[in-house]
This record gives sequence, structure tokens and C-alpha cells, in this order.
Amino acid sequence: MTSPALAVRHVPAVARPSRAGRLLATVARHRADLLAGLLFALLAGVLTHGLWPAPEQRVLALNPADQTLYEWFLAADSRALLGDFSLLTDRLNAPDGVNLLTNTTVIALGVLLAPVTLAFGAPVTFALLLAGNLAGTAIAWYLLFTRVLRAHPFAAGLGAALCGFGPGMVSQSNGHLHMTAQWLVPVIVWLVVRLLRAADPKGRTGGPNRRRVATSALGLAVAAIAQFFTGEEMLFLTAVTLLLTAVAYGLADRTLSRRALPAFGVGLAAAAGLTGFVLWYPLWYQFAGPQAVSDGVFDPRHYAADLTSWTTFSPLTVLGGDAASRLTTGPAEFNTFLGWPLLLVIAACAAWLGRRPLAVACMAAGLAMGVLSLGPEVLVSGARTGLSAPYALLVGLPVVDGALPTRFGLAVLPLAGTVLTLAVDRALSQRGRARWLVPLAVGVGLLSVFPAPLPTTPRPALPEFVTAGHWRQCVRPGGVLVPVPTATPANPWPMRWATAANAAFGMPEGFFIGPYGNDGAPSFGTYQRPTSALLADVAKRGVPPTIGDKQRRQAARDVSFWGASCVALTDDAPHAETLRQTLEALFGPGTRVTDAWTWRF
Repeated sequence: MTSPALAVRHVPAVARPSRAGRLLATVARHRADLLAGLLFALLAGVLTHGLWPAPEQRVLALNPADQTLYEWFLAADSRALLGDFSLLTDRLNAPDGVNLLTNTTVIALGVLLAPVTLAFGAPVTFALLLAGNLAGTAIAWYLLFTRVLRAHPFAAGLGAALCGFGPGMVSQSNGHLHMTAQWLVPVIVWLVVRLLRAADPKGRTGGPNRRRVATSALGLAVAAIAQFFTGEEMLFLTAVTLLLTAVAYGLADRTLSRRALPAFGVGLAAAAGLTGFVLWYPLWYQFAGPQAVSDGVFDPRHYAADLTSWTTFSPLTVLGGDAASRLTTGPAEFNTFLGWPLLLVIAACAAWLGRRPLAVACMAAGLAMGVLSLGPEVLVSGARTGLSAPYALLVGLPVVDGALPTRFGLAVLPLAGTVLTLAVDRALSQRGRARWLVPLAVGVGLLSVFPAPLPTTPRPALPEFVTAGHWRQCVRPGGVLVPVPTATPANPWPMRWATAANAAFGMPEGFFIGPYGNDGAPSFGTYQRPTSALLADVAKRGVPPTIGDKQRRQAARDVSFWGASCVALTDDAPHAETLRQTLEALFGPGTRVTDAWTWRF
């Protein structure tokens, strides 16, 4: 008989789930999140499908000039991976160069995706970012709504769809990567909310959670710095929107304000101080460094939203029409075209939510940003009314005066998306008609602004002289290649040569923002040298100019000023034969290289 002390209990073995089983369990647990991400990615793919499967052969039809500029930015940024990068790049506007911070570059994105650019070309990187910014922004807001607001996934999905694919976001996708890269904005909002919750001493015996306040402030500074190098204008708009929202929320919930304000203010001050410490040099470089401008190049009176545009459908939506284009400055600025059905739904949802502080704060901030979008003077149906708008008080202020008023309307999308999320989430938690009526109304409102695919068109083929690398035969390493005609803001197409070569050579003049206006005022591009102006006139009119010793001496001075290694004329240039004759009269016989004539110096 076995001693009880020696008895062994036999416990049935519990089978541990396999790696595949654990993966399936994780997928099942997050199936709503994965479905939302998949749907957002598919929608982004559909909207940008015109650039695929060959981005190097397609271009945005409504704004090819800005696409050309941003592809050049991405090519220049990619050189950071090669150890060849500077905030004052010498690869454009030779010999003066271009201040990258003065321009709306996306340095963080360009450096991050440098391997893609170097391997596949800037057009592929541009197309990836175009779709990725839309989907990434929607996914980030969805995660914020589900994790921070604890909203139902369906409610969060509807609100996030407006944040990522609203009319303004789709419109800005016509070439403005710095405006659509908003996936860090929800992170910044989350960190502000985290800071506020940590600063609230309610329910804690020891007062505010100082450790959480400190980590939130540090995270907020890091996120703001990253957004600065991703899209500085979006960081500015986010800061203004958060300020207005915080003030409105504080007024709506004064008890919370009194409890949390001291620690919350300290945390915000710490975040601002750390951000300023890190960014003081980039900001100095942007506004006072070489080739810097002190203010924006855009006139706020021109880039203002028409009051009628708020109730109008964007031409880039399924229900929109081209006639609405007269209410804005261009196809990339349909920022305020929410349409009357969606505006009514937003207002109805806000009214139904009542005095809920977050809904009140979002509506107040949304109204304020909408009013600021009107600019200094109210426009109605394209006509100036003579009525001053609140933005007139900001005219002349440093930095703010350089902003485009109409882009303040972009901030309304996430504010409205938050209100819609709150309304649908509340409805789904109730019984009765509201459970289905509110989601239905929100769905109809969103369908009224359902986006249409971005129009694209075939991209003109580049000369073999560029694509096959034959330019290396006449350009010294890191030297300057002068295309004929040279690039200008109105005709930036020669910049595609440098983009195809990943900015391995410099070019004179071009499309950028620099200090070439009166008394150093900001301008698009620079003045043309006499020789480039002469060649541009030949390319435009096809009339042979009179060339004498004066013109030849000037051409020699201009080539020396540019530090040019080579002047190149490709067969696809307008009036190529007349240009060749002009160049031979200026520089002598050229050398034929594949589909180009070249002159070396």
C-alpha cells in the first residue's frame, strides 16, 4: 500500500495554444480594428488608383506642378541616406540654393522613405505617401476614438472616415503631402488628453500623477517636433485648434478646470519649453537663416474661403460638380466644402448630445476655425461683401499672417468627426428609434461627401539622356546641369530631370520659395538670368534671336555664375531646333549624346 506522503497527484496536462492559435486569437480579438484599417486602406487605394501600377508614368491631372515639386523634395531628402544633405540645398537655384525649412518640405517623410526613393524613384514614394497619408490619418483617428473615447468601433469608424477622407483631405491630396500627413495629429491629441487626466487630482490622495504628467509632456514635445519636420503648417493648425478646444472645454467643465489647471499648465509649459529648445535653431534657420523669408508668400485676402463653399459639394466628391470650383483658388483648396446635408447632420448631432463638454468644445472650436477660414473679408458666391471677418485682426502678425485662411477649415473635419462619433456611440448604447436613426443620418451625411478618385493623366516621358544616366558624361560629381529651358514656377518640368537622378546634380533657378521679391520679400522662384530669359523666349515663341558678342559674353557670365558643368537641350524641348541654333550661336558646336545636345564647361 502506497504511503499517502509519497502519493503523486496526476494533473491533466493543459495543451498550450500553438503560435498559429495565438495569432488567430489576437486577430479575432482585434477583428473590428483590422477591418477598419483594411477598409481605410482599400478606400485610399481606390482614390489614388490612377497613379498605379506605374507611378512613374502617371501624374495628378489637377496639380502636376506641385507634384513635381514634392517629388523633387523627396529626391533631395533621400540624399540624407548617402550623407549628402543640408537644410540649405545646393541642388536647386544654383548657386544661391534653397532653404528647405522655408519651403513646405516633408523632410521627416523623405528621410524615412529614402530607401524606397533610392530603389524605386520619387514618384513611387509620392504615390505611397499620397495613399498612406489618407489611410494613416483615418486609422490614427479611429484608434483615438476607440481607445481614448471608448467609442463603439462602428461609431469610431464613421467619425474617422470623415477625418481621413473628408473633402479637404482629398482636395489637399492634389500635391500637398505636408497637409495630408496628419496621422501624428491624433497622437498629439491623445497626449494632451493623457496630460489632462494625469493632472486631474480627483480620486487620488496624493494629488496629480506627476510621473504621468512628466511623461505626457515629454511625449507631447517629441510628437510636436516630429510633426514640425513632417508638416509644420499642420502643427500650427493643430496648436490653434487645441487651444480653442481646451478653452471651450474648460468653460464647459469649470470644475475640472479648477482641479486640473495648475498641473496641466505646468505640463504644457514643460512640453512647450522642450519643443522650443529643440526647434529654436530650425526656426531661426527658417526665418533668419540663408535664403530664408520672414513671412509667407500667400496673400490671405486671396486664399480665403467663400461663405457659400461651406454648403456646397466639393467637385472631388461623387455628388459634386465642376461649377463649384469658382468658389476657391484651386483644386487643392476645397477645404470648406462640407455640403449642406453633412452640416445639418453635424448640427443635429451636436444638439442631440446637449451640454456634453466635449461636444460643446468641439462645436465651439469648429465654429471658430470655420470663421477664421473666411479670411479678412467675407466673400459670398465669389463677391466681396466689404464686411470684415475676425481674421482681419490677425493680418500683419508674424507667422500667422503667412497662413492660408482657407486651410483653417481643415481643422473642422476632426472636430466634426468627434461629434459624429460621440452621437453614434451614444445612439448605439440606447434603445428605441435613436439606435438606428442617428447612425442612418450620419451615414447619409457622410455619403453626401463620398470622395471620387483623384483625376490623373499620363506623365510625359523623360529623355533617355536623363533616364539612362548619360548626363554623367557632361556633369561633374555634384555639379550643375542647366536644362534648356530652365525650370520656373510656371514650368517646373525640368526639375523632373534632377528627381529622376535623385538630386545627384544641381540646377539653376526652379520652383521654390525664396527671398527674391521687392526688398527681400518672399517670392516663388527667382529672377531669370539674361541667358535663361532669352532661351525661355525662344522656347515659347520659336523665333530665332539676334546673337552677337554682347549675348555671348552674357552667356559666359551666366554659365560662370551658375557654376555650370553642362548645358543640355533634349529633343522633346519646345522648338528644339531653333533652341539648338541659338545655343550654337552662344557657345559653339554642341556634342550629341543620345537624344540631347550638350555643351560642356
